[in-house]
Amino acid sequence: MSVFALKIDIADNQFFTGETSPLFSQKQAQQARQFHKKIAGYQPTPLYALDELAGLFGVKKILVKDESQRFGLNAFKMLGGAYAIAQLLCEKYHINIADFSFETIKTTIREKMTFATTTDGNHGRGVAWAAKQLGQNAVVYMPKGSAQERVDAILKLGAECIVTDMNYDDTVRLTMKNAQQNGWEVVQDTAWEGYTTIPTWIMQGYATLADEAVEQMNAMDVKPTHVLLQAGVGAMAGGVLGYLVDVYGPRNLHSVIVEPELADCVYRSGVKGEIVNVGGDMATIMAGLACGEPNPLGWEVLRNCATQFISCQDAVAALGMRVLGNPLGNDHRVVSGESGAVGLGVLAAVHYHPQRDALMKKLGLDSDSVVLAISTEGDTDVKHYREVVWEGKHGIPG
Repeated sequence: MSVFALKIDIADNQFFTGETSPLFSQKQAQQARQFHKKIAGYQPTPLYALDELAGLFGVKKILVKDESQRFGLNAFKMLGGAYAIAQLLCEKYHINIADFSFETIKTTIREKMTFATTTDGNHGRGVAWAAKQLGQNAVVYMPKGSAQERVDAILKLGAECIVTDMNYDDTVRLTMKNAQQNGWEVVQDTAWEGYTTIPTWIMQGYATLADEAVEQMNAMDVKPTHVLLQAGVGAMAGGVLGYLVDVYGPRNLHSVIVEPELADCVYRSGVKGEIVNVGGDMATIMAGLACGEPNPLGWEVLRNCATQFISCQDAVAALGMRVLGNPLGNDHRVVSGESGAVGLGVLAAVHYHPQRDALMKKLGLDSDSVVLAISTEGDTDVKHYREVVWEGKHGIPG
């Protein structure tokens, strides 16, 4: 077997309290899922047990939730955007979310609303899709370097799409400014002072995937010992972890938050115990995680309940993409994009590392471990996916 060392910096969470949040509970997730079930074509995305890979890596089970199959959008993000837009419309027209129906909203709305957002691709596509479903308008801003394929996917849904010459966090600020000037509603999954309600709804919407996963694990008669969650601003990680610790208890779940080293704001925050921002271009292949300022709502959950934080190099995500796309034996193939594959990439990088045994121990992994990972996106940039998986881009250093 090859042995090679990819950069995986692991920091234990010294600020863990185990305090859960009522905002991200089973009750809130189930309410969001009831809404999602009303959308035509809803079905839970698959949870694959990669048993042969688990045997190779020395754990009991590896479970991968495949969000590339979410409503034909190739990513999980619409779960948050659609739920937040529905909640906004319910608030405006005095409808209870439990009574929400697409037909009622379409006949009730007297004037079109415009929803504005910043995205690397997946979130904006979700917001554009949700706005179209509800007969509303969407304006989507993207940071510099955004892939044309991701731009085109948003334009095809009838939204306006503008690529800026700024990084993600500065693009968020531009979106806010333009929305205020134009009277648009901002649907963003990060929070700041005076803007917390909508990101809370988005995070609650993301927890639908966790509610599905728990149901699927119960059907398999397994409980996770570990969960690997990738973080950009930390909204998905916070929403999903909040739900999982409500189900299993924060001390019964070894949770690891994974980020690219070029945008590791949550990792740095975890080391310091308070929010630390990262600036610059953040030119990681994990475009969906290229965020330098943590979501304070997500950060609170992660600080209180996460076990460890990881900062890793791009080659870890690329390795995860290759492993998932080229399965062992009868394991199911998962087409996972750069931001989707990094959790599984960490497991693979540990397996091949010269200090494998020490890293397994550090992460609490052994033959009894049941590891849950979320593949949050498919090949949302097909050209780059092939460059990585076919052509060996971001390969193993020689």
